[in-house]
Amino acid sequence: MKLEKILDNLGSLEKNAFIKIIDGIIAKQPENIKEINKILLTSDKGLKSIDSQNIAKIFHLINDEFASTIKNEFVNSSSQLDILIDIVARDGNNIMKQDWFSRLYENEIKSLKKKIKALQSSISNEKSEISNERKRDYRIYRSCVKIAYSNDIENNREEKITDDELTILLTLSKELELSQEETKLINYMTIPVKQSDIDSIITNLRNIGVVFYSKKQNTVFVADEVVRILRKIRRKEVADKYLRRILRLLRSPEVNLIARKHNIDRKLSIEDKIKEIIKEGINLTTILSNDVHKEGTSLTEKKKYVNELWSKILNSNTSLKGTTLEDKIANLIQYFENREKDEKVGISIDGYEKMLMELNETLPKLNKQIKSAFELQDEFVLRSEFLLDYNIKPRDILDLITQTELVNFCKKNGIKTRGDETLNILDNYKDAENLYFENYENIGFRDLNALKENGIKIKESELGIKFEELTKSIFEKLGFNVDEKLKKKINTKKDKMDILINLENNDYIIVECKTNKESGYNKFSSVSRQLKAYFELAKRNNFEVRKLLLVAPDFSDEFIEDCELDSELDLSLLTASSLIKILDSFKKSTKHKQFPYKLLMRDVLINSDRIIKAISK
Repeated sequence: MKLEKILDNLGSLEKNAFIKIIDGIIAKQPENIKEINKILLTSDKGLKSIDSQNIAKIFHLINDEFASTIKNEFVNSSSQLDILIDIVARDGNNIMKQDWFSRLYENEIKSLKKKIKALQSSISNEKSEISNERKRDYRIYRSCVKIAYSNDIENNREEKITDDELTILLTLSKELELSQEETKLINYMTIPVKQSDIDSIITNLRNIGVVFYSKKQNTVFVADEVVRILRKIRRKEVADKYLRRILRLLRSPEVNLIARKHNIDRKLSIEDKIKEIIKEGINLTTILSNDVHKEGTSLTEKKKYVNELWSKILNSNTSLKGTTLEDKIANLIQYFENREKDEKVGISIDGYEKMLMELNETLPKLNKQIKSAFELQDEFVLRSEFLLDYNIKPRDILDLITQTELVNFCKKNGIKTRGDETLNILDNYKDAENLYFENYENIGFRDLNALKENGIKIKESELGIKFEELTKSIFEKLGFNVDEKLKKKINTKKDKMDILINLENNDYIIVECKTNKESGYNKFSSVSRQLKAYFELAKRNNFEVRKLLLVAPDFSDEFIEDCELDSELDLSLLTASSLIKILDSFKKSTKHKQFPYKLLMRDVLINSDRIIKAISK
């Protein structure tokens, strides 16, 4: 669940600890303090009085500083922070009832103790399947942990691992290519793990900003934005669901190579090995740069392998950017990071619900399978609204279904089986109009990769026209009279306005649409000349222009300031995300048949929150 949504659903007391942490970071003048101060200027009572959306914006600006505060907590070796983060950062664990969290924690401790015992036995057994080289790695790392933890005794201090020592241990584990799980097991061989009280655990996690806790709902919440930070702290470069998608594209011998390297039972099935690889917390860079390749594989062959994997992921011949292997893997990771941040579903919400319903009819065991894979507590989980709160999208569900089951589902529901069954199923449940609206901002940003991932095939040359068409359609859905006939009549070869809204009584609004690949539209001089020409065109035709609107995916601070200082144009700026939010809110409103256009007249940069509040009254 997004941070903004969590904050909206909690009371002030439940948010206090988190707000206090942000306040503390701001007081230390973080890197983005100028941008933060601009947001804080909207309130004279400080952080506590600003809305959830702006708190989320500030949190985005202090991500690095927040991560540093969490890392500092690892110095407390009794905090079990690594164990707890591994639980709350898993897919599906961002919303948990207290008793469910308690059960997951208890199971984790039991499993950890069992694994420690097994690893100790394997290290000391000369006939175990672990190679001598790997045993040496384990012994080296364990010796260093022992010294780091116990060397304080000589100086008559409490046993602990200092921040400097922790940094060295993390570097050592990385160089030895130990997985997250291997590192954790060896750490707790030295520092015995003890089960803590769940109330104390929740309190501690809340006090460092990792979780929110609602006593009324008896529920723990972890914001999606926080989960991404926690994964990075634990060196997990992509979400488990994306790692699963990649691993399922590998051949059996390649999966076996990874399993052998990290002491995973060779007797397990491929699917179970994939589950164990994910549980181990092996980072994607290690897998693709070393683990998946046989000894002696050249750098050129490794780069070719990653390129081919990228083609399989996108199901196209699109090349992966990057000259070095490290660059290519980094770009692959960035691709999945962007997919996770993208709120778009890939198909329409209605299509998602229908897909889940028909999957449940064909595959009666799927509900149990999804519950298990994402550790969900509810009995019936195949509901689109429920799954989206956990950031589980249609593709994530299909990734858990075997190839045979996908083919059978396609045949039963009349879906073509030629080509990629997963893409065929997603294509079958599209609702073209809703899908385009859900990707309105991506179209504005001309993000072809995101559009392709979300099931939209469109040429780059068509994006500007499509953005204009969708903007026109949005204004029509808001109840406006988009006067195409009059626009065509007054437009000239030189001056062609995009959208003309007829307010009746000879009053009009002119709307200009701009797409832009980079964040922050920054071409005020050219667009102002264009809009002034449209204004003069309307004036020559004796039309009264009540407002000029510019719709774009984003605007730079410089552009907004230039607009504020312009004395000739009555121009307001509207971002694509704001416009789509206004439409969504208007659809839910029963008060207005037509959007009250005067709400668009007040701001330079139109505030969608203010408008939504006004039409919701």
